[in-house]
Amino acid sequence: MKAETFLPEHYRPAEDEPFMNERQLEYFRRKLLAWKAELLAESKETIEGLQHSSRNIPDVADRASEETDRALELRTRDRQRKLVAKIDAALRRIEEGEYGYCEVTGEPISLKRLDARPIATMSLEAQERHERRERVHRDD
Repeated sequence: MKAETFLPEHYRPAEDEPFMNERQLEYFRRKLLAWKAELLAESKETIEGLQHSSRNIPDVADRASEETDRALELRTRDRQRKLVAKIDAALRRIEEGEYGYCEVTGEPISLKRLDARPIATMSLEAQERHERRERVHRDD
């Protein structure tokens, strides 16, 4: 078990420090863990809410509305479940020393992009190329 890295309270990764140094890695690790905890707490609330709201509603329109709400909530939770898997993958990349580097080009992903989307696996340019190719193939 390695020693915890000190992180000043208002620390933000900066371009003028070495890329993916211990402080930056710790910053993103904490950010990812906090995001994951938030998603898991929301998921727990949803499960509890669904268990308590399984009542028999006599009005057909009200029942349909509740079923629609439930389906939407479950779709949202499924997206969040996939997001938790991506967060776990990002945490693994931190542990393996691969975090912050584009999986396509091997180049560093910008700190601004990682701060906005800490699960990013591609640089902005590589992501845009990927999305353009996807759009072209989808139109076929």
